[in-house]
Amino acid sequence: MASTRMSRWGADLYTGHTSYGIVAHRRRWYTISAVVLTISVLLLLVRGLNPSIEFKGGSEFTISNAATLEQQPALDAVSSVKADEVARVSTIGQDSVRVQTAKLSDTETVAVADALAAAYEVPVTEISTTFIGPTWGQDVSSKALRALVVFLVLVTLVMTIYFRAWRMAVAALVALMHDLVITVGLYAGVGWEVSPATVIGFLTILGYSIYDTVVVFDKVRENTRKVTEQKRFTYAEMANLAVNQTVVRSINTSVVALLPVGAILFIGAFLLGAGTLRDIALALFLGIIVGTFSSVFIATPFEVSLREREPAIKEHTAMVLAARAEAAARNGESEVEPVRVGAAIPGHHLGNQAQPRRRKSTRPGGRTS
Repeated sequence: MASTRMSRWGADLYTGHTSYGIVAHRRRWYTISAVVLTISVLLLLVRGLNPSIEFKGGSEFTISNAATLEQQPALDAVSSVKADEVARVSTIGQDSVRVQTAKLSDTETVAVADALAAAYEVPVTEISTTFIGPTWGQDVSSKALRALVVFLVLVTLVMTIYFRAWRMAVAALVALMHDLVITVGLYAGVGWEVSPATVIGFLTILGYSIYDTVVVFDKVRENTRKVTEQKRFTYAEMANLAVNQTVVRSINTSVVALLPVGAILFIGAFLLGAGTLRDIALALFLGIIVGTFSSVFIATPFEVSLREREPAIKEHTAMVLAARAEAAARNGESEVEPVRVGAAIPGHHLGNQAQPRRRKSTRPGGRTS
């Protein structure tokens, strides 16, 4: 029953029988996005990102088969060797504890390992020690920034060539930066470490966001291809129809993507305590939600705002609205009635009206042909 209602709702959105004024209320979405963007930027400035040891460098101790998973014994063990050091402690799986510190000398490393072994009631052989230099993290950061720049340049070129409209490319880039800033800001607000897996997650959501935006823009281009050759609908109304026609697809795609990502996030954060899993899962989870919002409520409305600055579109919109006002005045109506967009849509099935008519034959026997 629920699937039937969903299918009927999707069909009504596609044909225009049901429509939501997403483009018409674009100032509302701009305001919401501006508020969330402001909060995200403030989180980045106030709390900041929490880089992992891979980016800062330092010493890492992993205690296997620990008698307890509490963090305080590790903090006490590290402070007993180096009083001014504040360790980062996390659990790994069901019986392991990870302790990260700044770079320690060889003597301090041996002393911390002994203290951790005593604190968690395990032999020293159950403690693995690793030193990670900051060079690797800096290399990952530089390559990630390089990949981001190359990605944005290629997206701009491909979308400009494919849609033959630079305004769509600009709107897509605005949506991409919107998604990236909000996702990074919310991630900073959560306070989890930014690991190389997190960076991969940030880059992955850009691909998801641009994919969803391209699908919507493709429908916008189809609906508005000859918009100035008719006098019934404005460019904004035809673009709004495109958003309504693709909103169900966007929701379905997002739900299908969020379910496994949410499962990985829950398992990584609460069951296994696996940092790599939860880091990339949180970045993807936030990015998918923000990307879905931007592809529906930001990308197309912003593209319409840019297109309505064109003289031809502005003149066509004024002509359509003036014709409606004139028709309403002739009919003695004080207000212009809302127009349902989508009465004739390419590809819309017309039911029995689309079937060929059978005509009676004049041949003997009364057979029809």
